[in-house]
Amino acid sequence: MVSFSPLRRRGQPPPIDPGTVLNAIASAVLCVDADNRVQMINAAGEQLFESTSTHLRGVALTELIPEFNPIYGLIDMARMNHSTFSEYGVVLDTPRTGQRTITVRVSPLTEYENWVAISLHELSMALKIGQRMNNRDAARSVTAMAALLAHEVKNPLSGIRGAAQLLESGMPEEDRQLLRLIIDETDRIVALVDRMEVFSDSRPLEREAVNIHRVLEHVRMVAENGFAKHVRFVESYDPSLPPVLGNRDQLIQVLLNLVKNAAEACPSQGAEIVLSTAYQHGLRLRVPGGTVTDLPLVISVRDNGEDGIPDDLKGNLFDPFVSTKPKGSGLGLPLAAKIINDHGGIIEFDSLPGRTVFSIILPMAKGMLASTPW
Repeated sequence: MVSFSPLRRRGQPPPIDPGTVLNAIASAVLCVDADNRVQMINAAGEQLFESTSTHLRGVALTELIPEFNPIYGLIDMARMNHSTFSEYGVVLDTPRTGQRTITVRVSPLTEYENWVAISLHELSMALKIGQRMNNRDAARSVTAMAALLAHEVKNPLSGIRGAAQLLESGMPEEDRQLLRLIIDETDRIVALVDRMEVFSDSRPLEREAVNIHRVLEHVRMVAENGFAKHVRFVESYDPSLPPVLGNRDQLIQVLLNLVKNAAEACPSQGAEIVLSTAYQHGLRLRVPGGTVTDLPLVISVRDNGEDGIPDDLKGNLFDPFVSTKPKGSGLGLPLAAKIINDHGGIIEFDSLPGRTVFSIILPMAKGMLASTPW
């Protein structure tokens, strides 16, 4: 017997399949039963947990998400109150998912007792780009400050130092100590301004195709034979990565700074730094003048420092004179931000106790071969 589908007007779409709609949602959606076992998961959830719905159906939620995660508290509240609960900025860090910051929304399924639907939405790219652009703005602010200091501070300081030297010759010994203090402090401020002047260098950056793996190898060797002798280095490189469009010496300077910071943050026992490279699709940046730049190359420095970066410093870490070190100048990261900004790239970080990652995102040298092949 031949069956016919229901008649519909010409051009009218077919009836909507709920499963098709769920699979079209970019957020991971899964339903768990009263025993917290997965009963349904959409395509985004399959991608997040790196498995198929067939294999995930019936799996205990604790096999996917650690039992101490705040998600379980939301599940309990949704069941007890028969209402929807959400939490912003939940960290999901598992071998399947990697480290992600997500917004969680848990809703009860009224037709199924103690069943809930869980939506896991990774923080939007717009928010990430906003943080990245803040870092670029910090680099620009340091540049402006450096130019101001060079022109408006060094000249008066030179006058103060010269006057103090003239007075010193005719002063008694007990007063010369005060003048010597003035001269020493003036020299110290001039040295600080000299360090800042590197930010005001506005000469065009000379860039070429650079093999970033050679740069990382050089940085690792310098670190292992100097400030990072106590650190175990792990290399996780994408061997097919194309060359970076950059300045080799400046990239070495940035990565040495990041590795040095990582080494100083690592514990004295079991210190580990992971150097990694990867290729990512989809990140584009519009620079002043309207030019759009693709940024597909990611270089990361990860350490296992126990404390991570304090929350009260995270929003201003790339500002000048902000440092996590008691005797730090607070100029290393602003300089790194300026250099990466000059490259048309982005520098960002993510930090939790036991895991801090600094990532540099750079353009590739299209149609160019690196001078030092991998």
